[in-house]
Amino acid sequence: MATTVTSKGQVTIPKPVRDRLGIKPGNAVDFRMDPDGRVVLLKVEGSSANPFEKWRGSAGPGLSTDEIMTLTRGDA
Repeated sequence: MATTVTSKGQVTIPKPVRDRLGIKPGNAVDFRMDPDGRVVLLKVEGSSANPFEKWRGSAGPGLSTDEIMTLTRGDA
């Protein structure tokens, strides 16, 4: 799969490659240069543009809406 380098040195990773590696917007990638001159593209595991993404959903259920409203109103 060929792609064109822009004047800024950027390239678009073809969709079949992104799909195969599971690369999504915000993911980091790494380039490994082999001794024979080939360059290998690798997805950096656990990479995300948002550093808090790995914590999403880890806090547990927490208080219910009714419990929060009771605390907010001072009814407790």
